[in-house]
Amino acid sequence: MIITGLRGVGKTVLLGQFRSKALAAGWVVLELEVSKHDDQRFRLDVASRLRTTLLELSPKAKWNERFQHALSVLRSFTLSVDQAGTLSVGMSAAPADGYADHGDLTLDLTDLLVAVGEAARSVNRGVVLLFDEIQFLQQPQLEALIAALHKLVQRELPVTLVGAGLPQIAELAGDAKSYAERLFKFPAIGRLNDQDARRALLEPAEQEGADFADEALDRAVELTAGYPYFIQELGHALWGVAEGTTITAADLERTIPIYESKLDASFFRVRLDRATEMQRAYLRAMAGLGPLPQKAADVAAVLGRQSTQLGPTRAELINMGLLYTPEHGFAAFTVPHFDQFMLRAMPVLSIPDGRPRRTPPRQGPTKGPGHAE
Repeated sequence: MIITGLRGVGKTVLLGQFRSKALAAGWVVLELEVSKHDDQRFRLDVASRLRTTLLELSPKAKWNERFQHALSVLRSFTLSVDQAGTLSVGMSAAPADGYADHGDLTLDLTDLLVAVGEAARSVNRGVVLLFDEIQFLQQPQLEALIAALHKLVQRELPVTLVGAGLPQIAELAGDAKSYAERLFKFPAIGRLNDQDARRALLEPAEQEGADFADEALDRAVELTAGYPYFIQELGHALWGVAEGTTITAADLERTIPIYESKLDASFFRVRLDRATEMQRAYLRAMAGLGPLPQKAADVAAVLGRQSTQLGPTRAELINMGLLYTPEHGFAAFTVPHFDQFMLRAMPVLSIPDGRPRRTPPRQGPTKGPGHAE
């Protein structure tokens, strides 16, 4: 399973729930927050965690031949990038000739996970891989992971994966391996509906002897648009501002600058700080057009350029996880309300060639997918 959704909707929280359920069932959990690493770094990241996995599956003193074989395959898997064998310190084992030594990541990762799966099955236990930010896997790494999991399913070995990533991961997985759509479920999560958003604010307050005035609750739901992280931050800020046992609309209005400041300084700013001047201009041009997905040609027009000229910038922002493509020719922010932040952070659009320009008026809800470029 790969859970998809925008930033701040609770994907990582769900991975934590899967971790708790797996541990309660006696499974071993391997957690990895994916970073943009080359294949050598990826091998080391996976191998170091799988070494720990073997030890958690069974104490070394009780290892059978399946565990010894898995350790040898692990040595083979890392030998090209860890010739000193530092990952296997205290667990001497010769490389397994013919296993995980092909020099091909797909074949090598398959050999390794199959060996770990066979070891797990020999002690009637299982392993769950929990991969966060899975969209940052490079295509060869994603292909290798999908192929390895496919082999594990075919052999009915007790190793599975729950990943979490941005909306583009379903398309990336399908591009990597044609059978990915049959192998994985891709549940999408998003913002809370109106009723659940109200409960998320009201019930914690009631547990502490407080409540919300109706107009305050209405405004809070409107302001957060039901996004879980925003609800969390607004509720926290409100609690510090409100003085009485009933949170009023006036309390909420006084809280908004605090709430926006907290989001700007952490949730939003950390992402914008990684962008170049041209990338910032592109994001600001998108924000000026509105919160819905925007056509590449429309964004380019705001910047006084052709969409082909800005294709590399758009691709970079997608690769950074700031944008995704919900439909061909359109791009959207992966962070909810990022358009509002960009308008606060850059009131005036400054194009890198030095020409300051105010963006056109924000467009209404007619803009968005359905009019492919």
